[in-house]
Amino acid sequence: MPRIGSLPELGPTRGAPDGAVEEFSAKGHGLVRGLCTRTEVAAYRDAIRAAAARRNPDPVPLEQRDTYGRAFLQSTNLWRLDEDVRAFVWPPRFARVAAELLGVGGVRLYHDQALFKEPGGGPTPWHQDQIYWPFDSDRTITMWMPLVDIPDQVGSMTFASGSQSLGDLGAYDISDASDEAAAETVAARGLTLFTYGALDAGDATFHRGWTLHRAGPNPTTQMREVMTIIWFADGARAIEPVNRYQAFDLAVWLKGTSAGELAVGPRNPLLWPVP
Repeated sequence: MPRIGSLPELGPTRGAPDGAVEEFSAKGHGLVRGLCTRTEVAAYRDAIRAAAARRNPDPVPLEQRDTYGRAFLQSTNLWRLDEDVRAFVWPPRFARVAAELLGVGGVRLYHDQALFKEPGGGPTPWHQDQIYWPFDSDRTITMWMPLVDIPDQVGSMTFASGSQSLGDLGAYDISDASDEAAAETVAARGLTLFTYGALDAGDATFHRGWTLHRAGPNPTTQMREVMTIIWFADGARAIEPVNRYQAFDLAVWLKGTSAGELAVGPRNPLLWPVP
């Protein structure tokens, strides 16, 4: 990918670390430290922050929001809003790792999300991402990369290891109900919980679509700035939505694709291997 102005090129400098693929397959989540350098993250951070602010120019005060709204400020598909953000979202460096962890030959972009947890922001309830996604495949993966150092008191996400192999656990959307239902499932099934704790800017966690996960609140005075990218395996098809969230995603994130068709529309470019 060419440079955009003075931004550094995020080429495919390496794939998944040794042992990461096997660990990811078993647990449904993994960590790649230093996937970006601090210098690289700093170069793109202002563009991501500015695009996120354009998506959320006047957020409702924290105390007036529901549990979902207090969890984070969510700004989606920023790559379509800003060319500099596109230069961060599209690089083969990230997509290559995603494909290798999934064990597939290629991955397409689903969408990106900036998830900024404000000072005083609440916890992110337990949930599974895949309930939102209208695919005939569970070969989906999310990268979660902090743009700033995340201290222990904020921490990274907590995962229920092995939950990716259990499929749809009926944990609902991201809400108090999903938190309660998933917590009961975790306890009943004796699932092992794991968190990677403090992370440096440029570290990245990855998780499967059915992997149960949550995040704690932000008791600090610093915004927890995180950029996420979601991919799906090349060859996946759209399905007829089974809930209103999937209907929305089919219309927006898979725009131009109908149920039963390969998800190969203009909003879902093949990012690895490089065309």
